[in-house]
Amino acid sequence: MITVKPPNKVPSTDHTVIFLAGSIEMGVAIDWQKQVESALNGKDCVILNPRREDWNPEWVQSIDHPEFAEQVTWEMDGIESADLVLFYFEPGTKSPISLMELGWASGLGKKVVVFCPDGFWRKGNVDIICMRHGIQMVDSFDALVKYAERFVRVVKF
Repeated sequence: MITVKPPNKVPSTDHTVIFLAGSIEMGVAIDWQKQVESALNGKDCVILNPRREDWNPEWVQSIDHPEFAEQVTWEMDGIESADLVLFYFEPGTKSPISLMELGWASGLGKKVVVFCPDGFWRKGNVDIICMRHGIQMVDSFDALVKYAERFVRVVKF
């Protein structure tokens, strides 16, 4: 398994590529991406984790701000190149970008799997989008991880 984070280039690869979408609000959301990475260690895959190590919340959210534009472009490129997109909507977060990405990814013909537990403020919206677009939902974080594990074969990378 290889993990790639922004601003590193999204690789072109023959390995299974999994994008970790969902709650990422710094200081609010748990680092669930690290848990997925740990579970997939040793699997034949590339993990695209948008949780940027050098994220600066003071970056101007504008197309004209180079680092911000680079981050958004990296995430869009990652979702487009992924074989599987995992979404986790953590209760207590708002995750507006993740909600937007779910709507966008649902139209890309990508394999998308969602865990949205009770307590997420827009769970009803997520449930309806998933039902309408035939997106698979799972009922626990463990089930989300297990789905990803089954999606890739076990091999030393």
